[in-house]
Amino acid sequence: MYYVYVLKSKKDKQLYIGYTSNLKERLKQHNERKTYSTRQRIPFKLAYYEAFSAQKDALIREKQLKQFKSAYGQLKKRIANSLNDNKA
Repeated sequence: MYYVYVLKSKKDKQLYIGYTSNLKERLKQHNERKTYSTRQRIPFKLAYYEAFSAQKDALIREKQLKQFKSAYGQLKKRIANSLNDNKA
C-alpha cells in the first residue's frame, strides 16, 4: 500500500503533506528529526491519510494536494474536526 498523509505540527499548527509506503515509519522519521524539511516543526500528529494500492495514484494525489489550492481547501474542510485541537 501507498499512503498520502497530512501531518499537523503541534509546534506551529501548520500542515505537511507527504507520501510513503510505510506510514508508521514515516511518522516516526518526521518526529525523530530525520526529515530535513520538517525537523524544525516537531512534534507532529497524523491528521489524515489516504491509502492507494498503486504507487502512481498516491503520487498523483500528493501532487494534486500540493499544487492545487482548491483540492487542498476541500480536504481541509472535510477534515476540519480532525485538525481542531479542541475536539469535543
